This record gives sequence, C-alpha cells and structure tokens, in this order.
Amino acid sequence: MKTLNFEEAKSELHRVLISQIDLEKLSRMNGGQARLAVSAMIQEIASRSSHPFNSFEKDKLQSELLDEVFGLGPLEPLLRDPTVSDILVNNSNTIFIEHKGKLERVPVAFRDDRHLLQVIDRIVSAVGRRVDESSPMVDARLADGSRINAIIPPLAIDGPALSIRRFGLGPRTPEALIQNKTISPGMLELLAAAVKCRITILISGGTGAGKTTLLNMLSRFIPEGERLITIEDAAELQLSHKNLVRLETRPPNVEGQGAVRQRQLLINCLRMRPDRIILGEVRGEEAFDMLQAMNTGHEGSMGTIHANTPRDALMRLESMVAMSNMNIQEKSVRQQIAAAISVIVQISRMSDGTRKITSISEITGQEENVISMHEVFSFKKKGIGPNGNVVGVFEASRVRPRFMEKLRIAGIEVSNDIFNHSVEVD
Repeated sequence: MKTLNFEEAKSELHRVLISQIDLEKLSRMNGGQARLAVSAMIQEIASRSSHPFNSFEKDKLQSELLDEVFGLGPLEPLLRDPTVSDILVNNSNTIFIEHKGKLERVPVAFRDDRHLLQVIDRIVSAVGRRVDESSPMVDARLADGSRINAIIPPLAIDGPALSIRRFGLGPRTPEALIQNKTISPGMLELLAAAVKCRITILISGGTGAGKTTLLNMLSRFIPEGERLITIEDAAELQLSHKNLVRLETRPPNVEGQGAVRQRQLLINCLRMRPDRIILGEVRGEEAFDMLQAMNTGHEGSMGTIHANTPRDALMRLESMVAMSNMNIQEKSVRQQIAAAISVIVQISRMSDGTRKITSISEITGQEENVISMHEVFSFKKKGIGPNGNVVGVFEASRVRPRFMEKLRIAGIEVSNDIFNHSVEVD
C-alpha cells in the first residue's frame, strides 16, 4: 500500500471533510461555533486516517484545513501578517509579497490551478460577483477592506493570477510618517496648515507609493465641524470624522448593466451639501466635474492621481478633462486647473522600499497658456547608504508659498524657519 506524504494525506482528508460538512447547519452558527464544529470534525476524520500524523502534523493539518474551509487557503497566514502590504499570486506555484516596501517570493503554493480558482471564486462570490470564461477579470474587496484583482485564462496565459492590496496597513499618524522619514517636520507643518485653511491639494505618485496613506493622514487636520463626502472606486480611505458620507462606485452586473461611475457619484454628491469632497483617485472623465466643484465653493477638497511628477499630474488632468467630451479649449482647461488646485504633493517609493515626499509644489497661475508652478520643498537623493538605505535631504527652496497670506488671515501660524532649513536623511 502506497504511503501518502503530508500534502497528499491533507488533500484526501479535505475531500472527506467537504463531503461531510453540513453547510446549512454551519450557516446557522456564528463564526466561532462553526470553527469549533469543523475543528472537531477534522480531529475525528484524522483519527480514522491510515496516515500516522504526529502532533506537529495534527496541529498543522487542523490549521490549514480550517483556512481552506473558512479562509483563503494557503494565503491565510500571509493575510494574518500585518507587515505584508501586498500579496501577488502570479500562478498557483509562484507567490510574491511586499514586505517593508520590498518584493520577495514566499514558499507558499496552491495545489494546482483548480485550487487557486476555487479560492478566487470564494472571494468574488462573497461579494456577489463571478469570474469565468465569459467574465475573466474581476475587482472586489475583502471583508477587511483589502482590494483584490483576479484574472483567469484565457486572458492569463500561465494560469489564474490574483493580486491583493492590503487595507490600511501604512502609518496612520503624522508622527509615524516623520519617524519613517517620509516627510520632514517643516513639510508636515505646512501641509497641516494648508488643510486647515482649505487649500486644495492633489497628491501625485505611482502605484504603491503611499498616496492613500498620505491622504488618510492629511484628513486628520480637517476641522470636525465640516461635512465630508468621499468618492472611491474601492473604499480604502479611513476618515474618522463624525459628519462623513462614504460613496463607492459599482461595477456592471453579469449582463453588463447597472454600473455607477465616479463621475455620476461626484455629480450626485454636489447635491448632498459637502464642505469638502475627497476623491480617492482621479482617473477619468470625473476630472472635469472635480475641477468644477473645486472652483464653486468646495475649497479644501483633496484627491490622488497616478503621475511621476507634479508637471505630469497636470498633463494627466488635462487628458482626463478631454475624456469628458465637453469640447473645452485647452487654454480654458488650464485656467480651470490653475484656479482649482493650489498644491501638488508628489510621493514616491524609493529603491530601499521607503516612501518619501519628493516635492511640494504650489500652482501660482498661468503664463502664456502654461500653468506656472514653483517648488516649496523637495527631497534630493544623494546616494545609497551602507545598509542599502536611501540617503538624501529634504530641502526647502527658500520660496514662501503665496497662500501664506491666506494662512495669516485665517489665524493659522506657520514658522518662517521651515523655509530656511534642510533635513538630512540617512
């Protein structure tokens, strides 16, 4: 008789367990009771198994089978690790994680493509979605708010692929950002004052640069007496204000109907009497409506955009306004952008995995059909330290922003010293 290894024995026990589980009975239990009931079933089935499990294997068997029944199988240990920010499943045998800002491969695998497909189907069915050959791509959100994207064959050539962006794992306090050397104290002082004074801010950066984390942090400086409305493709923002309404887009159903886009939500939210609108990410035609809102009484609104530099962010905004098919002249679009947005904050992920605010730039107007802008603070990279860490300096340009007078009128004090000092980062 062939002796099964642990993985083979576990697969056999898993098949027996699934055949014996009474799903209707489990659905009437709370989470803790259901896990206890299934745990007892695992112990009973294992005791009848011909495989001689030792005590370590019994504990491992129970943990992994519970993860299979109630969680996402081999991904569960990664989801329980708070230091993992992204889980990237390239195929059933190749899984990478982002840990402390760097990508690394982990010794975790699914049994085969079918096993991975089962986990993907469990995720998407829980939120009323489906993934199959007729609908081979899907975006969804886990119970903890983490964003997932799945794509399966025939679009994914080497088998199903799954990406999980963890929710809210970045530093959530201003002090944490300073401690992590993401921002200098002077830069933070200026941005905090700008938020309090209803200066409109656009946060620019690449994928995974920390835009949402920075937006979450800056929202702490919004006065409590204001009404906020957030609009997102997938809810990630964690604002603690009392007067807050959170809106989220809706994808089309299986018939391709019923989609609700950001532009529709933005137009509707203008009827909800917001003081500020927080747009999780500007990515399309809603850019026109956002500029209109910022120019008609919603100063202090904030949002993020994918771009590599502040100037690139402005160019992308122009392109997005063109997507709205409003046939507006280029000069008029730039006038609206210059009037609506005051500050662009650029954040980047460095080669050592850390995040740095690389630029705080103020838009100062328009000169000969070109939006004028000057940099108030920047991060200058000088090299790599002995431990692989990025070495550089947060530099002040010694140019005071024009909105300083607005801060003074509002009674918000900012030290003049911050515009004269640099902060070394090693």
